[in-house]
Amino acid sequence: MATIDECRTALEQFAANLASNPKSVKKLTGFQRNLACDITDLGVSFNGKFEQGKLIDIVDGDNPDAEIRMVVGSDDLVKLVAGELDFMKAFTAGQVKIKANMMDLMKLRGVL
Repeated sequence: MATIDECRTALEQFAANLASNPKSVKKLTGFQRNLACDITDLGVSFNGKFEQGKLIDIVDGDNPDAEIRMVVGSDDLVKLVAGELDFMKAFTAGQVKIKANMMDLMKLRGVL
């Protein structure tokens, strides 16, 4: 099981990966949504927001009003960000759950 600090670092790395990819930034430009990430095995949450094509302001704690909610185990989050776990395979296997409207899911699909 990954630690809370490892999960926080993974989310920060995910944000850095998005910010350093011009295609992702372009695809997410104009996409303004709040994200909550629930780490199931640790019982903790993080939240941030998509703005200006980037994921910013990642902090500890839940945002019950987030338009996008990712539910994932700690090890799976770390593996996803490290590229050791394919997002679509994890999503279809139920290892990662994304709760969002269909349009947001389609937008995110291209960057996850």
